Amino acid sequence: MILNHLLQSTLFAVLAGLLTLAFRKNRAQVRYSLWLAASVKFLIPFLILIAAGSHFAWRAPAVVAQSGLSFVMEQVAQPFAAPVAVSIAPAVSHVSWTGWIPSILFGLWAIGFSIVVTSWWRRWRDLRAVLRHATPLRLPNCIQALTSPGFGEPGVYGISRPVLLLPAGIADELTPLQLDAILAHELCHVRRRDNLATVIHMAVEAIFWFHPLVWWVGARLMDERERACDEEVLRGGSSPQVYAEGILKICELYMESPLQCVAGVTGANLRGRIEAIMANRSALKLNFAKKASLAFAGAAAIALPIVVGMMNSSVVQAQSAAPEKFEVALVKPSPPIPADGRVFFGPPRGGPGTSDPERITWTYATLKALVMQAYDVKAYQVSGPDWLNTERYDVTATIRPGATQEQVNRMWQSLLAERFSVALHHEPREFQVEELVVAKGGPKLKPSTEDDSGADGPPRMDRDGKLAGPGMINQITNGPHGPVVHSIAKAQPVSRLAVTIGNHLNRPVLDMTGLTGKYDFELEFAPSSGGVPASPGSGVEGAPDLITAVQEQLGLRLVGGKAQLDTLVIDKAEKTPQTN
Repeated sequence: MILNHLLQSTLFAVLAGLLTLAFRKNRAQVRYSLWLAASVKFLIPFLILIAAGSHFAWRAPAVVAQSGLSFVMEQVAQPFAAPVAVSIAPAVSHVSWTGWIPSILFGLWAIGFSIVVTSWWRRWRDLRAVLRHATPLRLPNCIQALTSPGFGEPGVYGISRPVLLLPAGIADELTPLQLDAILAHELCHVRRRDNLATVIHMAVEAIFWFHPLVWWVGARLMDERERACDEEVLRGGSSPQVYAEGILKICELYMESPLQCVAGVTGANLRGRIEAIMANRSALKLNFAKKASLAFAGAAAIALPIVVGMMNSSVVQAQSAAPEKFEVALVKPSPPIPADGRVFFGPPRGGPGTSDPERITWTYATLKALVMQAYDVKAYQVSGPDWLNTERYDVTATIRPGATQEQVNRMWQSLLAERFSVALHHEPREFQVEELVVAKGGPKLKPSTEDDSGADGPPRMDRDGKLAGPGMINQITNGPHGPVVHSIAKAQPVSRLAVTIGNHLNRPVLDMTGLTGKYDFELEFAPSSGGVPASPGSGVEGAPDLITAVQEQLGLRLVGGKAQLDTLVIDKAEKTPQTN
């Protein structure tokens, strides 16, 4: 988010700089205004304008297509545009040194911020000390003035009640005409409220001290500020030669003000200023085309983010009004487990990216599995009544052509709400985290010789219900001492095994084995009961528990830890699905 805002502000400053080139022969005030706008942009992210626009969205039709303008602006304004859907995923997957990077960067920023602010505070403190001992000075037709030998040069101090600061004895060093010109320059700063603009940019420099462009914009602001006052003094009737001599005399006798927010007379590019003063060229007035281009640029900078906010809000409203739904969906309780005890508990078959993209078939799916599919979460991120893991359903659904997986997930969400009356919320919870590592003497995995070109698709089964190609299936058989899970995999990565183990243990499992190949393996273990994770030694006779089976059969082991993750909590759900 911060990097995105920096990119926005940098691009804005670059565009402002290009505009100043187009107005280089016009008054300095025009260029000053452009640089000031570039500075203020660092303090105003597009988020504010987009959020404002979202409150004034026009009524959208049922389906809203994203326009090219909205797409381009979203690429610049991301992640400020309001999201349409929220995916609930683990907040913390693994604790490592990279987790300290944000804290380290914030610490470095705080150090730089403190150095900049402290430097300015010390200069302000020194100036305040000089002000307390300054002598009031009465000048005709002028604001309140103070004189002191501690002032480095003529300058204006303060914002709401500006005070003119003059070095002691300056009237004796300058001719009356030179002094009048210098005073006219300082009064110009007062009328323009330059100190207020400078304080704003000082805040930008303090916050974004690490960005070189910020300091470069500050230099351009000071340069154009002084040139603008020079032009106004000359338009007031002062002689260019007298004015230039007065500035050079002050440079010879005094030092520049130590604070940017004290608008003086000797700042900016002195040589360039003197040359411009002596040339005394009349700046070109803005013609209609340039006035129109400035007005258009200013209006676009404000209006475009607001329009994007309105369009995004309209899209959200349209999607909320017309949620994604399956074309047809049949839901019914699954039949009893066959007598031979073999049941396929794999993922749904069909859908986007498969050979049958417009039809989904899912047999013996638990309501927990349906929630996992709908919200793209793991088993350990779903909590609710025990029957979520025991009641099973068969689902057959048809999908409109061209639907994406994200849209299909929203269709599952609609189905859960309509057929099962599911109501849920998400909250952070602390979990036991397992790291899957290689055990002593392991691993006991067989590198696969299968063609894994179809490994990412649904598993291929033969006529006997056995795995016939790349993929992974879980089968449950009724043994003499209770149910036994058989996990069979061909041409699968260890990361897939970690996900399967995590689903059975009901907690996250991270693949830390370092094994990158594809493997064939089989795993046989006693399932957990009622959703309670199995622990070593808890398996039924004849089949070990999962943790023991992983170590003995695969040569891998689990190492425990803790992490805080987001979870889905089922507040309400009906066992019996409503009529199709």
